[in-house]
Amino acid sequence: MRYRFAHKTGVYGVEIVETHQDQVLIKVMQVIKHPKQGDLHHPNEVEGVFFHERKALSLYEKRYTSKSKLKPFEEKEIPYPTSLQHALTALEEQLKSEQTSFNEKSLECLKALKIDYERQYKRKFD
Repeated sequence: MRYRFAHKTGVYGVEIVETHQDQVLIKVMQVIKHPKQGDLHHPNEVEGVFFHERKALSLYEKRYTSKSKLKPFEEKEIPYPTSLQHALTALEEQLKSEQTSFNEKSLECLKALKIDYERQYKRKFD
């Protein structure tokens, strides 16, 4: 059974692997929303901040979390690489809708991330 799990600025479809008292070990099965790029403490800023390149959690990556952070999964279950492509496309479309220096820098980061994702998942990301 899948659950919706938000981690930093990304959202994922996850499955429970193990339960330990108040903690659960989850594994990532799909990407619902790709993480935002940049400095989380200074959103939408490029000048004078360290602009982070933020990757999505990987397929089968495991994390401990509390049960309260798991929400109902209401999306269609799709393979991880396909879900990653959908999440990347949605973020790119959002960033391309307004021309700002933050959006341009974010798009540059996503371009570099696609190269990493192509190596990791042996698939082309448009």
